[in-house]
Amino acid sequence: MTENVRDKVVEIIAEQAVLEVEDVKMDASLEDLGIDSLGLVESIFAIEEAFDIQVPFNANEPEQSDFDISSVAAIVGAVEGLVAEQKGG
Repeated sequence: MTENVRDKVVEIIAEQAVLEVEDVKMDASLEDLGIDSLGLVESIFAIEEAFDIQVPFNANEPEQSDFDISSVAAIVGAVEGLVAEQKGG
């Protein structure tokens, strides 16, 4: 399951960045990938839809969110946690 979450999140981020999946590195920030604030919001919506989860993210104050967007790996980890919570609860 974890690999599927990672693959899907990377696929969503790659689509927003207009990159190939293999060009999205786990340690890259969204800024490194050329994703702006609108692309970030669209990525969050796509992640919510793909995994049927609610992401605790405030687009108006991203630094105040409980959702770590500091890197692709951080986003993957956060989504994995939300998916696990949903399945367990």
